[in-house]
Amino acid sequence: MAKTLVVKQIGSPIRRPADQRQTLIGLGLNKMHRTRELEDTPSVRGMIRKIPHLVEIVEERG
Repeated sequence: MAKTLVVKQIGSPIRRPADQRQTLIGLGLNKMHRTRELEDTPSVRGMIRKIPHLVEIVEERG
């Protein structure tokens, strides 16, 4: 079974650069306090590392 991450959006994309907004959309987040379960891959980890002030890792599964 693949490892997964539960990611929660904790910051608003309002008044943020366009690339940060697009990264949120790429993670499947667009509204405050939403969570997504994503596969733990280097690309997802890189996206999370790009916007640590907007998201948090709630749980690591697997």
